[in-house]
Amino acid sequence: MHVVIVGGGVIGLATAWRALAGGLDVTVVDPEPASKASYASAGMLPPANEQLYDDDPLRRLYLASRDRYPSFVAELEEASGRSAGYRRDGVLDVALDDAGVVGLDHAHRFHKAHGIRTETLTAEECLAYEPRLAPTVRGGLFAPDDGAIDPRRLTAALLTAIERLGGTLVADRATDLLVEGRATGVRLAGGGSVTGDRTVLAAGCWTHLLGGLPPGVVPEVRPVKGQILRLRSAEPFLSRTTRGLMGGSAVYLVPRPDGELVVGATYEELGYDTTVTAGGVAELLDKARAVLPEVTGLAFAEVTAALRPGSPDDRPLIGATSVPDLLLATGHFRIGVQLCAVTADALATVLAGGEPPEVVRPFAAGRTVGAV
Repeated sequence: MHVVIVGGGVIGLATAWRALAGGLDVTVVDPEPASKASYASAGMLPPANEQLYDDDPLRRLYLASRDRYPSFVAELEEASGRSAGYRRDGVLDVALDDAGVVGLDHAHRFHKAHGIRTETLTAEECLAYEPRLAPTVRGGLFAPDDGAIDPRRLTAALLTAIERLGGTLVADRATDLLVEGRATGVRLAGGGSVTGDRTVLAAGCWTHLLGGLPPGVVPEVRPVKGQILRLRSAEPFLSRTTRGLMGGSAVYLVPRPDGELVVGATYEELGYDTTVTAGGVAELLDKARAVLPEVTGLAFAEVTAALRPGSPDDRPLIGATSVPDLLLATGHFRIGVQLCAVTADALATVLAGGEPPEVVRPFAAGRTVGAV
C-alpha cells in the first residue's frame, strides 16, 4: 500500500508518520513542509475551549486526542530521537473582568461534568502561581494535567521520524488530482506526478483548490487569519501556559524554556491575506499587557500571520470521500495541533483497510454541502 499525502502541516505529517509506523509506504507532497499554520501556532494544549461546550461529537474527539497525546509524543520522540517540546505542567486560566469570571465558571462546570481535573483559584492563589500577573486578576482555574507543545519542534520530530521510517518527501506543489475511476495520485507543478494506491488531502485551506477534483467531493475550506507574536527574555517570563479572559475573549501566553513567550491570536476573516498589521500587533500587545503588565519590557522577536482551515461547519473533515481511495484530513480550524494525535491514528487505521474509529465518524468528509 502506497499512500500519497498532499500537505505537510502537522496533520499531514502526523498522518504520514502513523501510516509509516503501521507498515505502509508514504510520500508527502508539499513545497515547504511545516511552514504555514503549524509553524505559526503557539501549541497550547488546554483541557477544553469554547468550541466544545455545545458540540458533543467535537468534545469526544478532542478529549480522545487529549488522552492520546502523552503516548503519541513519547512514541514520536522514540521514533525520531528528538524532543517534541511537550510540557504537561498545567494551564492557568485567569479572569480580568466580570465576563472573564463568567467564562471561568462555565469552564469549570464543563470540566467537572466531563471528568477533567481542574482547581478553582482565588486572585491571591493566581498571583502565587504567576507573580507577574496583573494585580487586578479576579480569580482563576488551574488544569494540572494539561500544558503545551512547541509545534516547530513537533513538526521537526515528525519529519525526522518520517525519514527514519523510509517515507519520501516531495518538495513540490500538487496542482491536480489524478482520477481514473479512483484517486491515483497528483500532478506536480514542477512536472511529472506522484501516484499511489490512496491519496490523502491534508492541505489546510488550500485543499479544495486542487485541480481535477470532481464537483461536490471536497467542500470549501476557508482561510481564517491569525496573527501571533513571539517575545523573548533571558529567562522564562511565565512558569506555565496562561490564558487571560476579558471582554468576552481570551489571550493566550505560552512560555518556552528558552525564554520565548508566544502571544496569540487574532481572528480575522480576510480570505488568503497573510499581511502582518499594526492593528493586529497592537491588539495582541494590549491584551497581553492587561494580563502581564511588565510584558512590554520583553524583546520583540517575531510576528507571524497564518491561515487556519475552517470547514463550512467549523468541524474537521476526516476520512473517505465519494471518490474511491481519496481521503480528507483538513478543516481542523483552531485546534489542529490539539487534534493531530486522534486524526493521525484514525487515518492510519483507515488507510490500512480498517474501519474508522467511532469517535471520528461524525466528521466524515461527505457530511457537508456547498462543495466547490
